[in-house]
Amino acid sequence: MPTPLTISYLLATAAVIFVLRFHLVPAVFAGLTVYVLTLKLSRHLPTNMNRVARQVALGVVVLCVMTCLTGLAAAVWSFIGSSQGIGALLTTVMDTLGTLRRTLPPSVADVLPTTIEGLRQQLAEILTEHVQKISLVGFGSLKLFAHVLLGMVVGGMAAVHHFREHHQLPPLTAALRSRLRVLVTAFDKVVLAQVKISALNTVFTALYLLAVLPLFGIHLPMATLLVLLTFAVGMLPVVGNLVSNTFIVVISLGVSPGVGIASLLFLVLIHKAEYFMNARIVGNEVQATAWELLSAMLILESAFGIAGLVAAPVVYAWLKAEVKERGVI
Repeated sequence: MPTPLTISYLLATAAVIFVLRFHLVPAVFAGLTVYVLTLKLSRHLPTNMNRVARQVALGVVVLCVMTCLTGLAAAVWSFIGSSQGIGALLTTVMDTLGTLRRTLPPSVADVLPTTIEGLRQQLAEILTEHVQKISLVGFGSLKLFAHVLLGMVVGGMAAVHHFREHHQLPPLTAALRSRLRVLVTAFDKVVLAQVKISALNTVFTALYLLAVLPLFGIHLPMATLLVLLTFAVGMLPVVGNLVSNTFIVVISLGVSPGVGIASLLFLVLIHKAEYFMNARIVGNEVQATAWELLSAMLILESAFGIAGLVAAPVVYAWLKAEVKERGVI
C-alpha cells in the first residue's frame, strides 16, 4: 500500500502536468508570488498579537500585496499604452515603415502596413494565429486575467492558513504541506534570479541605446521609452523580448540600414546570451549547473511549449530540492 509520502509525490507530479497541460502557469505563479510576499512581510508583524488580531493583520497584508501587484502592473501598462507611450511609438514605427517602403523592392514594400490601423491589424492577426502560446504570458485575455486574479486570491488564502495553529496533522496533509514548503522555497529563489536577469537585460539595452549609439553620433528616437518597454515586457519570457526587439530594430532601420543591422546583431546576441545567463544565475540560486537547467528548459519546452520553458527553472529547482531533502544526492 502506498505511503502518504509516496501519494504526496504522485499528487505533486500530477499537479505539475495538469498546470502545464491546461495553461495555468500564470495563475500558479501569481498565487505563489502573493504567498511568498505575504510570508516575507508577515515576519515584521508584532509577535504579541492575539489570534484574531493576527488573522486580521494577515488579511490586510494579503490585500496590500494584491493591490500593489495589480496597481504596479496597471501603472506600467497604462504608461506604455498612453499617448506618450505606445501610441507615439506606433507613430514612429509607421513613419519608419513609410520610409522603408520607398527604398525596398515592391514585392517587399507591399507586405508592409501603410497605416497604424493596418499595423495593429497585422499584430492582431499574429496574436490570433499564436493565441495559445502568447496567452500564457500575455495580458490580452479576460480568461487569463481571471485565472491570475483567482491564483492571487488562492495564494493569499493559503498564506493566511499557513499561520494558523496546527496540532497533529494527518500524515498525508503533513506530506503535502512539506511539498508546498519546498516548492515555495524553490520559487522564491528562481524569481529572485529572474529579477536579476531582467535587470541585466534592461541595463544592456540601455547601455546600447543611450550610451553606445550616442558615442557614434546616433540618437535613436524614443530611446528612453524603448528602455522602459524592454523592462516592462521583459518580465514576459520569450514573447516580451520579441516585442521589444522588433520595435528597436524597426526604429533603428529608420535611422539607417547600418544601425538596423547593428541593432539586430546586438539583440540577437543578448537574446541568446539570456538563456545562458538564466541558467547561470538561476543555477547559483538553486545550486544547479548551467547544463542541468538548459536541459530542463529544452525538455519541458519540447513537451509543453512556452509554458514548459517558463516553468522549467521552478520545476527543476523544486525537483532537485526534493531529491536533496530525501538524501539521494
